[in-house]
Amino acid sequence: VSLPALMRDEVIGADLELGEVLGRYGAYTKYAVSYRADDLTITGIMNVPAGDGPFPVVVLLHGHIDPAIYVTGQGYRREQDALARNGYVAFHVDYRNHAGSDDDPRNDVDLRLGYARDTIAAVEAVKASDLPFLDGERIGLIGRSMGGQVAFNALVARPGLVDAAVTYASVSTDAVDNYERWIRFADGRRQLAAAIEREHGSPEDDPEFWAGVSARNYFDQITTPVMVHHGVVDDTCPIAWSRATVRALRAADVDVTYHEYPGENHYMYGGWAPSFQRTLAFLEENLTV
Repeated sequence: VSLPALMRDEVIGADLELGEVLGRYGAYTKYAVSYRADDLTITGIMNVPAGDGPFPVVVLLHGHIDPAIYVTGQGYRREQDALARNGYVAFHVDYRNHAGSDDDPRNDVDLRLGYARDTIAAVEAVKASDLPFLDGERIGLIGRSMGGQVAFNALVARPGLVDAAVTYASVSTDAVDNYERWIRFADGRRQLAAAIEREHGSPEDDPEFWAGVSARNYFDQITTPVMVHHGVVDDTCPIAWSRATVRALRAADVDVTYHEYPGENHYMYGGWAPSFQRTLAFLEENLTV
């Protein structure tokens, strides 16, 4: 259970299939989809622009939503719509243990590294697909909140996996920060914290383990251009986390572009439109043939 182990592991992504039509919106059609990630089936949704294509693909990695209430495609409504209206296939991954995806009972104890496997597999499934509207040569990632960590884990584990990556209001790329904020000292999470520390040790008792699940320690593996967005008054994921991430990316000579949004909180309601225009320009620059 570590990022170096994930770097060594084979991750199989295959059998990307369209399911039922969930909606027709003129500019695009929304489908239910599924694909294989190793031995698991992972579900999601896909917005496909009208026309022949092939279209570049953006894989969307959502933030934390309690799996007990999560429904397929939840958490990226505005991005899903805007990407498809701008000529991108928006491929929203549900992750294991969410919606119709298969269950992985070890995922939380193993600090959700399974989500990075699901992400790698999603990209590989797109590349292996014969669906004519998918351009497997032009793929990007967008990760929001927890999905930012998922994106960085995938980027360090598979250099060159995608052509561009964007994060919004990301959690920390130091796993200890996230563990202490949402598990170790959080109400109602003591049982999970105890299980994690029985399995892997505490940050004090086994710092090597915790370093091995922190993407920040492997940023020298990243070859993909990255854009980072964060609201200055975010009280869910402190902006200090993205500032530390960006400093570490720059120290590792990663091509990173960073934007802060004064007065914006975790959801960046006022700052979303300008941030998304920057994201579209970044995708257009990097997802070209």
